[in-house]
Amino acid sequence: MSVRMGTAAGRWVLFTTVLGSGMAMLDSTVVNVALPRIGADLDADMAVLQWTVNAYMLTLAGLILLGGALGDRYGRRKVFVFGVVWFAAGSLLCGIAPDAGVLIAARALQGIGGALLTPGSLALIQASFHPDDRAAAVGVWSGLGGVGAAVGPFLGGWLVDGPGWRWVFLLNVPLAALCVPVALRHVPESKDERVHTARFDVTGAVLGALALALVTYALIEAPGQGASPLVLGAAAAGFLLGVAFVRLERRLPDPMLPPEIFASRQFTAVNVVTVCVYAAFGGFFFLAALQLQVVAGYSALGAGAALLPTTVLMLLLSARSGALGERIGPRIPLTVGPLLCAAGMLLMLRVGVDASYIRDVLPAVVVLGLGMVTLVAPLTATVLGSVDAGRAGLASGINNAAARAAGLIAVAALPLVAGMSPSAYRSAAEFGSTFRRAMPVCAGVLVVGAVLAYLTVRRLPSGVCHPECRVSCGVTPPLERDRGV
Repeated sequence: MSVRMGTAAGRWVLFTTVLGSGMAMLDSTVVNVALPRIGADLDADMAVLQWTVNAYMLTLAGLILLGGALGDRYGRRKVFVFGVVWFAAGSLLCGIAPDAGVLIAARALQGIGGALLTPGSLALIQASFHPDDRAAAVGVWSGLGGVGAAVGPFLGGWLVDGPGWRWVFLLNVPLAALCVPVALRHVPESKDERVHTARFDVTGAVLGALALALVTYALIEAPGQGASPLVLGAAAAGFLLGVAFVRLERRLPDPMLPPEIFASRQFTAVNVVTVCVYAAFGGFFFLAALQLQVVAGYSALGAGAALLPTTVLMLLLSARSGALGERIGPRIPLTVGPLLCAAGMLLMLRVGVDASYIRDVLPAVVVLGLGMVTLVAPLTATVLGSVDAGRAGLASGINNAAARAAGLIAVAALPLVAGMSPSAYRSAAEFGSTFRRAMPVCAGVLVVGAVLAYLTVRRLPSGVCHPECRVSCGVTPPLERDRGV
């Protein structure tokens, strides 16, 4: 069945997919501003705040490729709906969590739901719409997703300062209750008939997720426990499981992460640049929301609104940046963009006690936003254009997972590298001091990414980018995308 834009069926499909992916997107943009209040209410240390972010990212990054494969095999609508219900159940548990342990476990459950619904959102649009309308549908989906990302910090800050941080999670329950019946009634089912003979790489998914989990545990717990046997053992076990994962993927006939896709030097290089860029972004946005509240004295709503110009610039200028990148090639944007982002993060060093928004915060976020505008669209387009068209979905999924894993490791490692104690966020003086050590680290990682891009990225052949990518790549970055098109 092919639905058309402008019809009732087309509007229902867009409504459902935007609502479903919007829930996962909102939770990725609103939780950071809620962290100080969560820590105060649950009497939690810095490690709990890190796990509140990373438990979700861990299961999402580890299982998102498997979630896409499940949708292709058993039906994209079915897996999408199951993911929405799972995500809502995890959100409800987050909202009523009596202590930090339950909250962290619930966030991990949320991530599993996100891994099931996130790939299905864009895949449903791809499968449901007529080929002539597909690019426009993806553009509407991306644009509305960008608006949701812009609203997220406002909404999160308002909820935290108003009814409380628990409503950041509880809000997903009525949204899911609206999304599920609409999907079941109005969205056509689809699956990929070619995948029925392929085996699921469940072992690979589990090994990859466990490796990430153990390394993350070691990095988060090291400031409190030091080089204890448990921390060192977790780090060593995570490394060994990572090696086992790579060896398994090389042997399997149908691996989750086919090694041969990395035969493209361009694809490999751009993914390394992605890791650098999104590691810096993950660490920055985690710490910046805390810096604005703990040190500068902003409210949760004020902190969310303070970072809003980055999203506004993305919405206004990324499409033009994507067109420019297609015209001049990706090398210059992928070199200049990270350098601008690094400059923006260094400008954040001006943000301290009683910081002026106009004088101290706004220049930093504007420069950071211009850097993101410059690099995000060419980055995504280059990932998709560096492999055969038939593997574009897999390529985007790998890039998505790489970006999320990079942010996950950064949130775990950056407080350790900056010397933050478990109680750092309770002291403006201590947190401000460690924040000033962390920002140059983020900037340095971006400079490494810029150098790698300059040395390794080359111009793509003309005409390799899909029409849908020309519409959407410039609007929604990998951390907020589903699967590539």
